[in-house]
Amino acid sequence: MLDITDDVLREVALSRAEYDLIVEKLGRAPNAVELGMFGAMWSEHCGYKNSRPLLKRFPTGGEHVLQGPGENAGAVDIGDGQALVLKIESHNHPSAVEPYQGAATGVGGIIRDIFTMGARPIALLDSLRFGPLEEPRNRYLFGGVVGGIAGYGNCIGIPTVGGETHFHPSYNGNPLVNAMCVGLIDHRDLTRATSGEPGNIVLLVGAATGRDGVHGATFASVELTAESEERRSAVQVGDPFTEKLLLEACLELCRDRLIVGMQDLGAAGLTSSSVEVAARGGHGIEIDLALAPRRAAGLTPYEMMLSESQERMLVVVRPENLERVLAVFERWELPAVAIGRVTGDGLVRVKEGAQVVAEVPARLFTDECPTYPRRGVEAPEVAQARARDLSDLPEPDDYAAALSDLLGDPTIASKKAIWQRYDHTIGTNTVVPPATDAAVLRIKGTRKAVALATDCNSRLCYLDPYAGGAGAVLEAALNVACAGARPLCVTDCLNFGNPERPEVYYQLEQAIQGMADACRTLGIPVVSGNVSLYNESAAGAVYPTPVVGMAGLIDDLDHRVQSGIRTRGSGDAILLLGDPRTSLGGSAYLARRQGLDAGTPVRPDLRAAAALVDLLPRLAGRGLLHSAHDCAEGGLAVALAECCIWGNIGARITLPAHGKRWSEALFGEGPARVVVTCAPEDVDAVERIASHVGVAVQRLGKVGGMTLNIVGDGGILQASVSDLRSAYESGLPAALEA
Repeated sequence: MLDITDDVLREVALSRAEYDLIVEKLGRAPNAVELGMFGAMWSEHCGYKNSRPLLKRFPTGGEHVLQGPGENAGAVDIGDGQALVLKIESHNHPSAVEPYQGAATGVGGIIRDIFTMGARPIALLDSLRFGPLEEPRNRYLFGGVVGGIAGYGNCIGIPTVGGETHFHPSYNGNPLVNAMCVGLIDHRDLTRATSGEPGNIVLLVGAATGRDGVHGATFASVELTAESEERRSAVQVGDPFTEKLLLEACLELCRDRLIVGMQDLGAAGLTSSSVEVAARGGHGIEIDLALAPRRAAGLTPYEMMLSESQERMLVVVRPENLERVLAVFERWELPAVAIGRVTGDGLVRVKEGAQVVAEVPARLFTDECPTYPRRGVEAPEVAQARARDLSDLPEPDDYAAALSDLLGDPTIASKKAIWQRYDHTIGTNTVVPPATDAAVLRIKGTRKAVALATDCNSRLCYLDPYAGGAGAVLEAALNVACAGARPLCVTDCLNFGNPERPEVYYQLEQAIQGMADACRTLGIPVVSGNVSLYNESAAGAVYPTPVVGMAGLIDDLDHRVQSGIRTRGSGDAILLLGDPRTSLGGSAYLARRQGLDAGTPVRPDLRAAAALVDLLPRLAGRGLLHSAHDCAEGGLAVALAECCIWGNIGARITLPAHGKRWSEALFGEGPARVVVTCAPEDVDAVERIASHVGVAVQRLGKVGGMTLNIVGDGGILQASVSDLRSAYESGLPAALEA
């Protein structure tokens, strides 16, 4: 009989009440293997026990949705019998203790989620958060994570085309590493993780099983502590070259209709893959661990079931197709062993030779996982920070110096130091590379292209999680719309602290509601996602970071729009489209210049934002836009500077303050504003179409020269494009050298 001590329960991340519930539902005490399996499947990482009730608020359907949440990845129709398959996931805790392998295996895992659906991965993106790079530990984490992403993606041959990187003290000790993958598939090849009928054969394919990654799912579902460094064994080790073979073999089998279902061995390894395949098929499964290849001597059934060794797949085949399937894997030099079969009894039965080491109804692991609706309460210190009076803020002595300082902020500054390590040209599909609003990839053989982006402003989410959650959706949608694309769908990664704390649960609930309301108003479904909670260290919880990955469709590649002002566009008109409201509350300016995360951010007008998101691809489709760039961190002045830097040309702007202090007019932030340029003769047409859909338009000035000049009744800002570029391009390397 297993002695159930607090230490035993802590090892599997189960509470005493949850253990008692398992005994009640099972009708007996679980053995050690079963307890480990329950710990993994009832973890937040696999069971979503704190977030599942909230996730139901998301809109998940639509005319283009082929597969919504519940599978390995979501899928949306893009016409011509083709679909995009996409998913974003976190690998935060592993990256905190072993940054290179933590990030690398995060990339490997998200790639498997895509080709498990039968889709060929065509692009990777990321969303990264670190503490300030002045601290050596953060520089170590930063370098390891970027190296791991680059190493895995470059080796497997999938371009990393976009992403975002933010720096803030709340991520000290607990970096966030979110990886997104997008694949392309023909509708007829879409494959799901199911068991099919009883009698089907279960294959274990790919790398042999070792001890790496044991308890990875439970490790990701508890707070980081001083002892977390000792849990390096919970971090997997990746092999992109094996994964490349696995990718090609699995896609071949999907095309030839030789398999019933596939499931990668990700979080919780054999436990989650076997349970999920059985549960989705409504049947049972029996596996014999004695048949599974091992790369370490003396592996116990407990370790075999919970190992998260990478580059492994569970493949279900009909008996009549077994030999053909095995022949394909042999040709790709991949070990493939029949370790079990689908049964009709609804049980997950695990054997070690003749001995049964676990036998549990599949539904107890999935449908019977407890959920915890909680009551959130806003932290008083956040409400106090939001209510802070900013009226006494001093104006800068030199507005151009303030702009240069903002451009040098590592969060705003050029990320060339990161993306130059990624091979974004693999596959020759990348039309718009990293560094601007959205990456654009052509769909070969068609006129179509897809625009991809990841976004979240965690400072806004901290001060007002509803506005921040909605704002993450809006900014991602605007980024792809600025490229000329119609937003199609969202995949999200919800990174928060310990939901058992009322103030964290409040953030989680409010952010999800904001995201859901924004998605519903914009008509953009959430088709996949991931929840990463318990992101806390000794310093406290990370800022709430609900990352939004967005995919959009450009019907004709000729209608794509660039972010930077066109060099040949001297004399073009510069317009500001969208909601004119701004605030210094929660702004990058306030954080950088005053060291404050305070004030009241502008809450988005969702209907007005939706009109702007719809307007941009309409204008692009009519050839009326020469460039488009959304105003985000740093406000209008930073957006204009970026347009000039990317286009290598200046601009002359007239900007009345409209009663605002000049610093707010320049650096205040709002939720839905876009700077566009167009030919002078097209200004009236742009204004007419915008007015028809209720989008405000402000004429700002003209393109020309090699200086950014902003003048108005509040002050003057004048800086050469070369000086702005120097500040922008030195920000991240300067921080790395500190």
